[in-house]
Amino acid sequence: QVQLVESGGGLVQPGGSLRLSCAASGSIFSIAVMGWYRQAPGKERELVASITRVGNTNYADALKGRFTISRDNAKNTVYLQMNSLKPEDTAVYYCNARGYSTWWGQGTQVTVSS
Repeated sequence: QVQLVESGGGLVQPGGSLRLSCAASGSIFSIAVMGWYRQAPGKERELVASITRVGNTNYADALKGRFTISRDNAKNTVYLQMNSLKPEDTAVYYCNARGYSTWWGQGTQVTVSS
């Protein structure tokens, strides 16, 4: 089993930045890919970005250039740096890990509002 704990969400003004963190514990050797998804009210959960164990990244096309995913294997932690935030980025952000199974964190709220 893998446990994922997110942190770093909150309220930010448009144009601001936030960094989300996701710490993994448990059977971390089984994790091949970690990523971030988000779900806005009334919408389906969507991929934000993902990163493999060796650092290959994948981004939602609309978020390229504003969001950056990174990974510290020594700390078993993945980060999401979000810049130039917009109100439409408001959502619950979920950490995801994939290996022989799929695991989810509990989610962290990001609200972009003036």
